[in-house]
Amino acid sequence: MYLVISGTNRVESNTIKVAQQYQTLLQENNISSKLLSLVGLNVLEKNPAFSKVEHELLMPAQKFIFIVPEYNGSFPGVLKAMFDISDIKKTWNGKKALLTGVSTGRAGNLRGMEHLTGILHFMRVVVHPNKLPISIIDKLFDGSNTINDKATLTAIKTQLEEFIAF
Repeated sequence: MYLVISGTNRVESNTIKVAQQYQTLLQENNISSKLLSLVGLNVLEKNPAFSKVEHELLMPAQKFIFIVPEYNGSFPGVLKAMFDISDIKKTWNGKKALLTGVSTGRAGNLRGMEHLTGILHFMRVVVHPNKLPISIIDKLFDGSNTINDKATLTAIKTQLEEFIAF
């Protein structure tokens, strides 16, 4: 199973919109996937709600797609906190990940994806080399909250095709 993770707890973020679009594209490729939003998830301590997410979504997933916004030159602390309270060996070890950075600026969270790559490598997750930075994300959506920029869509589809074969 693929798990698309919206890497922020910010309500109604651009990140969740992109994550939903990735999940739709996976479905179009007949790939089973689930979506994990960190909105409302308490990751400051091990608790029954997190344990349920860990056992039902994180542990069964073999491939993770992280959609990660830029927060202060890196990625959101809520995502790091989730890693910190999870069972590293059962949840992450030996699995694969794809990274997409989103920002309203011009770098598409390149720095944050590099920080995240280092952490994932430490947890023994194999990170796909095609890490996609999506810049000016707020300008790329149409009225239905999907990306309508042809070049960006082509880059996403290429990235996903590579990851499916990975």
